[in-house]
Amino acid sequence: MARTPFHGPRICCYNGICSRGFEVSRLDLPMVDWSHIGIPRSHLSEAPERRSRRDVSLSKRIGFAHGAVPAPLYLQLQRALREAIEVKMLAPDDALPPERDMAEDFAVSRITVRKALEGLVSEGLLTRRQGAGTFVAARVEKNFSKLTCFTEDMRSRGRAPASEWITRAEGAVTPEEALMLGVSPNTPVYRFHRIRIADGAPMAVEYTTIAGFALPSADAVKDSLYEAMAATGHRPTRALQRLRGVLISREHASLLGVKPKDAGLLVERRGYLRDGRAVEISHSYYRGDAYDFVAELNDAT
Repeated sequence: MARTPFHGPRICCYNGICSRGFEVSRLDLPMVDWSHIGIPRSHLSEAPERRSRRDVSLSKRIGFAHGAVPAPLYLQLQRALREAIEVKMLAPDDALPPERDMAEDFAVSRITVRKALEGLVSEGLLTRRQGAGTFVAARVEKNFSKLTCFTEDMRSRGRAPASEWITRAEGAVTPEEALMLGVSPNTPVYRFHRIRIADGAPMAVEYTTIAGFALPSADAVKDSLYEAMAATGHRPTRALQRLRGVLISREHASLLGVKPKDAGLLVERRGYLRDGRAVEISHSYYRGDAYDFVAELNDAT
């Protein structure tokens, strides 16, 4: 595409980048060497709004000012960050700058920054990832009124589900399992223990027992347990679930990347086939900072 010549001393720009004497179309842009005016090539393909967002300090983005509320500095900073998260100015999975950089940006001490962040971590608004930093928590809402598996929940939200297997094996039913599944002693069952992962972050530790008739083998389960059960015609059609708050144990904390005694959610499920037979028992320990369970309620009158 031909360049448009200029006449006179005007200077044309493309997304705020001076072309020094001629207008530049979008197709011309990759052909032009901008190094002589000090603009990195990486900036040219970046959207203007993203570039400006990166160049503005976090304190200016969220409008933090000392003395905005009559409270200690760490609570002022905590409140400003909380409001920025609630209005999505800080989006889920956004990374926060290192504490040292935040202290300099907000003109406060690192202790003030650390106390502010720790409070938001305890509220579940921020999450710390070992070796990576502090991020805005990407919470997932699980609808209690729909019988779906973890894989389906994540895919429906555009997230990438995965599993890290702890064990999967065949064995004989225990007395407690026999009672819950309504089967005879020594009936074969399959047991699956795994860490459930979304977008590379651990979300839950899951322990599941499946009646032996519902699967051809333990190895039949790949990404989704319910998909494997559906292939044999034994996917649950209804379930009873119980949800209760727990403190994450030391064992589960190491698997989920959280601290022992952090808040967690235990979901106990018993799944049934259409003919009324129990086919699934599961106990899932979810990170309290990553999952919300919701249910739609209707007036019974």
